[in-house]
Amino acid sequence: MRLPVDLKNKKVMVVDDDLDLLSFVTATLEFEGYQVEQAQSGKEALDILQNWKPDLVILDVNMPVLNGLETLKKIKNTDFFTAIIFLTAESKTEQVIVGLDAGADDYMAKPFSPNELLARVRAQLRIKDLTDQLQIANEKLQALVEIDDLTGLANMRNMYSKLDYEIKRAQRYSRHIAVVMMDMDHFKSVNDTNDHLFGSFVLKEVGGIIKRSIRDTDIGARYGGDEFIIILTETDNDGVRTFCERLRQTIEKHTFTNGESTMKLTSSIGYAIARPVNQILDARALVKWADKALYDSKANGRNKVSSYDLTSGQISEDDKFVSHKVDAFKKGA
Repeated sequence: MRLPVDLKNKKVMVVDDDLDLLSFVTATLEFEGYQVEQAQSGKEALDILQNWKPDLVILDVNMPVLNGLETLKKIKNTDFFTAIIFLTAESKTEQVIVGLDAGADDYMAKPFSPNELLARVRAQLRIKDLTDQLQIANEKLQALVEIDDLTGLANMRNMYSKLDYEIKRAQRYSRHIAVVMMDMDHFKSVNDTNDHLFGSFVLKEVGGIIKRSIRDTDIGARYGGDEFIIILTETDNDGVRTFCERLRQTIEKHTFTNGESTMKLTSSIGYAIARPVNQILDARALVKWADKALYDSKANGRNKVSSYDLTSGQISEDDKFVSHKVDAFKKGA
């Protein structure tokens, strides 16, 4: 029987301490066009597994040292899905149940014919393909949930939980955590002067600028409309201030051009930074303080960077606004 195109070059590992059976199964599979790796013990199989990542493992139950059931359990604990057919010299119901309960997807009792072997292999590889497709679809759905489709940045659905996680990390390791809020200045004029398509183009361009400006450890998100939020980790006040000013200048110097529409724009930025040791701090509070700093930038002429510094120590509900300060950069500074 000719192997279907979608099953060609699939990777199958055969694990058995019986060299005759190992050779028989390997030859049968290779004749059909499968890639085959052999292992004569559970330990050898596990050593090969992580790097080779087979689509299917055909595994003998009765092996010395690390038997098939123990090997099977370890395979199922890996971070990728591999279908498993276990081989048994006995077809007693009890042993079959034990193997299936341990995580095997199918079993074959020795002796077996080449046709039975190939039929069961094809069946498991089809299931493996469906499992892989389902995982890819789930990952795409997860991306749709978490990613803003216009800018390519994260959306706000999971931003607060991510920020809470980073705050806990900062508390644990006594490191800084900062939230940057950015708003495009006079963005309404973009749509009024041009059209909403150009406005969408501008937001997409800004998203690209942010992505190019942050590190892999940072998180950029579209907060809503023309507002953006950035989480900066393990960066002190000078570092955050420098980042914000560089971002402000990059946007100010950028010419937004799409077809016949072209425009220069500026942005206002506010940030809140904390070193949350011995502080009660949550994500929404930090965002609120960054938003307060953003408001100050806009109130003081726009195209500025302002900050809310919480690094000096514990700030209570009553006195936190006393600690607010505006560090507005002069245009072109």
